[in-house]
Amino acid sequence: MLMNNRIARDFFQGDFDEEFRRILEKDIASPQSKIKKIMLKAIKNELTARQSEIIMLYYFKGMNISEISEKLGITHSAVSITMRRARNRLFRILKYTL
Repeated sequence: MLMNNRIARDFFQGDFDEEFRRILEKDIASPQSKIKKIMLKAIKNELTARQSEIIMLYYFKGMNISEISEKLGITHSAVSITMRRARNRLFRILKYTL
């Protein structure tokens, strides 16, 4: 079972990289695009793999906590705690970047 979870995470990571590249290649003329680009770089470079995965599933794929919990095979509490820590870390990083 552990092997299957690793494969699933590797598969998602590939999707994340593709999504990340697609968003970064878009026109960066608007301020919102610049902010989104900075946030995506922070998500990819500054968060743990699990934090990045949960943030991307929640905010960019539109999944709720229950769906994320089921997909990753972890508890609702673990999803919530990881998401809170990731948001706090992003806030601290972006506070000085933006």
